[in-house]
Amino acid sequence: MPTNPFLHARVAITGGTSGLGLALVRQLHAQGAHVAFVARHRDRVAEVAREHPGTHGIVGDVSMKDDIYPMALQILGDLGGLDVLVNNASDLGPTPLALLGDTECEDLERALATNVLGPFRLTKALLGALAASAREGRGALVLNVSSDAAVNAYPTWGAYGASKAALRHLTAIWDAELSEQGVRFLSVDPGDMDTPLHALAVPDADRSSLRRPEDAAQELLDAIGKARAMRDFRDERVASAARP
Repeated sequence: MPTNPFLHARVAITGGTSGLGLALVRQLHAQGAHVAFVARHRDRVAEVAREHPGTHGIVGDVSMKDDIYPMALQILGDLGGLDVLVNNASDLGPTPLALLGDTECEDLERALATNVLGPFRLTKALLGALAASAREGRGALVLNVSSDAAVNAYPTWGAYGASKAALRHLTAIWDAELSEQGVRFLSVDPGDMDTPLHALAVPDADRSSLRRPEDAAQELLDAIGKARAMRDFRDERVASAARP
C-alpha cells in the first residue's frame, strides 16, 4: 500500500454532491483517487463533476431498485473496477422529525429504502468487482456511514435510527461473511455535522457547534486508509455522541 493509500484507488460514493459526500469527493480527488459519485439531481451532479475534472458524476437514486444496476454498471465502466465503496446517501424519514407513532408508513419505507435497501442492493451488485480488487491485493472495502442514532434511542429519530441500526448490523454480518475473501466492511459514525441533512432535521441548531464536513471526511478517510492497510478491523466509531 503506498504512503498515500488513495493514489489511483477506485472509489465510489453515494450522496456525493453535498455535505459529507461532497467533502469526500473533494478530498479523494485531491489525493489522486479515481472517483465516481452518485446523486439524484442531474444539474448538481454535472456542476460537481465540472468543479472536479476527472471525476465521474452519475445520476441515480439509491432508494430506487431500478436505478441500482445501471448505477453499478456505470461505476464499473467509469472506474474500470472498484476498490472502495462509500454508502453515504441517507434519508431522515419524516420531516419535520416525528414521534414513531406519528410517522407515516411511507416515510419509514423511504428511510429504509435509502438507508438499508439501497446500500444492500448497490453493494451486492458490486461484490464481484470488490472481490476482484481483493484478489489483486488492492484493499477492497465498503464503508457504510452510520450514526449514534443506530445504537441510542432518540425520540422523533425513529425512522432514521431504525434504518441506520439495520445498516450497522448488515455491515457487521457482511464483514463476518466476506473478510476471509479480503473484502472488508466498516461502519463509521461521523458525528454531528453542518450539512443540509442536519439542517433539515434540526433547523434551529447552532451551526457553530457542529463539525465541519471536511473534518469528518478526513477522519473517515483516515479510518479507510488504516483499514485497507491493516486488512483487519471491526466496527469503528469516529465520534461517540452524534446524530447524522
